Amino acid sequence: MSAVHLLAQAAEVDTGDTAWMLAATALVLMMTPALGLFYAGLVRAKNPLNTFMMCAASIAIGAVSWALVGYSLAFDGTGDLIGGLGHFALQDVTLAPRDGTTIPHLLFMAFQGTFCIITIALISGAVVERMRFSAFIVFAALWSILVYAVLAHWAFGGGWLFERGTLDFAGGVPVEMASGFSALAAALVVGARKDYGRQALLPHNAIYVLLGAGLLWFGWFGFNGGSGFGANEASVLAFTNTLLCPAATLFVWMGLDAIRGRKVTAVGAATAIIVGCVLITPAGGFVSPGWALALGALGALPCYAMIVWRPRTRVDETLDVLAAHGIAGFTGILAIGFVAQASWNGISDGLIYGNAAQLTDQALAALAAPAYAFAVTFALLKAIGAVMPLRATEREEAMGMDVIYHGEEAYPTGEGAILVQPDVEGDATLVKSG
Repeated sequence: MSAVHLLAQAAEVDTGDTAWMLAATALVLMMTPALGLFYAGLVRAKNPLNTFMMCAASIAIGAVSWALVGYSLAFDGTGDLIGGLGHFALQDVTLAPRDGTTIPHLLFMAFQGTFCIITIALISGAVVERMRFSAFIVFAALWSILVYAVLAHWAFGGGWLFERGTLDFAGGVPVEMASGFSALAAALVVGARKDYGRQALLPHNAIYVLLGAGLLWFGWFGFNGGSGFGANEASVLAFTNTLLCPAATLFVWMGLDAIRGRKVTAVGAATAIIVGCVLITPAGGFVSPGWALALGALGALPCYAMIVWRPRTRVDETLDVLAAHGIAGFTGILAIGFVAQASWNGISDGLIYGNAAQLTDQALAALAAPAYAFAVTFALLKAIGAVMPLRATEREEAMGMDVIYHGEEAYPTGEGAILVQPDVEGDATLVKSG
């Protein structure tokens, strides 16, 4: 259930609500290149362009697939599992207000499309530095329809979670848990980088990471604040909680870093901001500001623990999408079941305020969405891998994805810079300029 539940049937478009939603849509779209910057700083110096390009490609793939079929499958009809094709290629998506809102239907579609775009980009963080660019393109197009559109329908478009009364303000189900657990499946299928576990694979530019995180937090005010679908009380609550929850996560995370390593790391601080934004994404319009602070502080603990533990395993989930999005989204969805307050959201209380049924609904979503995302992503990548290679060769991985797939370097060195030319067999060959 989204904040659409808070709005009555609209008779006409409200210009104030429309103005805010235009701004919110632009803010959310900005988050994808911001994510590209965040991810690019976390990889090694030979891979930032390819890492950023996976995010850039997600804009093209996500926007086109959403407009053609994804939006219709998510928001047309009231089937339990999937929508219909009544809005295929934006049929009947007009400037008239969408039912239940005071904004144009076309704007509602565009806002929701930016969510699909960034969710695709998030998954790339699990497979950067070794997945073929062409394989990622194919995967992204199919995933946006088979996973994202389905889970968006379940949570927002009249599907079975929506009808049960599951609360998800801004995408804990189709964005956060879906990306996190799909990332785990992708990492398992694609496999680890050749140097994983044998040498330190360190971020090459912490400034990029911090700048990307800051821009993501800025964009998240549109992501969560816009999910009230107007300049209304729900948006104000979510907007404020998007300030408080990440701040509390950052405060706790810095303390954990200081205790564990006696240093407060920049990459850790940037990660904390993302985790805090994710924690409040499903809960933003349903919990009080006080509980948003508590969620940010307490929710930092399982996510921090996962990030510390995961490198000790054989799972090379490169940029910890599972911890920062999957576990944080899972935590946020469950938190609603405990601390939602009807006095703040106008819909439902959680367990602490006397409504145990809400926790049951939230727990069901927290189990079903990750299971579906993981299973379908795993099967989809296996199917793609049966017809085309998923990952670069060891030689290509050693050279770096930038020169192999884009013929460019993030940091060209002038005379003696690395260039790429095809050899007689069509493989990439490194040569020196000058």
